[in-house]
Amino acid sequence: MSGQGTKDDPWVLKTPSGGSEFEVYRDDEADPPALVCQVGKTQLRYHLRAIDDLHAMLKQRGDWVPLGAADEQKPAAEGTVEAWGRAPDNPVGGWYGLKKGFRGRFGMYVPPVLKELGLAEVEDKPRNNSMRAL
Repeated sequence: MSGQGTKDDPWVLKTPSGGSEFEVYRDDEADPPALVCQVGKTQLRYHLRAIDDLHAMLKQRGDWVPLGAADEQKPAAEGTVEAWGRAPDNPVGGWYGLKKGFRGRFGMYVPPVLKELGLAEVEDKPRNNSMRAL
C-alpha cells in the first residue's frame, strides 16, 4: 500500500486511466465520516461508507460495471458506478459526494480506493474502464 489512509499518511493513488495522481484519506471525525480526495488544489469529499456500499453493490451485480466518471453538472451514463453514486435508490438516498459543486467524479476517485484495499479489480485502460468486486 502507498500509505495508511490517514491525513498525515494518505494513500497516493492514480486515476483508472493512469493519467493523474491524487491523495485520499479517511476522516472518521468528520460529520458524516468522509473519504477525502485531494486532487491538486481541489478537495472532494465522499461519504466514507461509500467504500463498503460500493463493494456491496458490485458483489450484488456480480460482473464488471462501467465507471462512467462525470462532473456533478453533467449527467451520468446509466448503469455506471457514477450513476449509482448519485442515484436516489442507493444506500444514502442520493449523492455520495458531500461538497456541493464537487459531488461528481465518484466513478473516478472511489474505485481506486477499493482497488487499493483489495476489494475490487479496476481496469486501467486509457478510457471506458470498468470494475468488479473481488
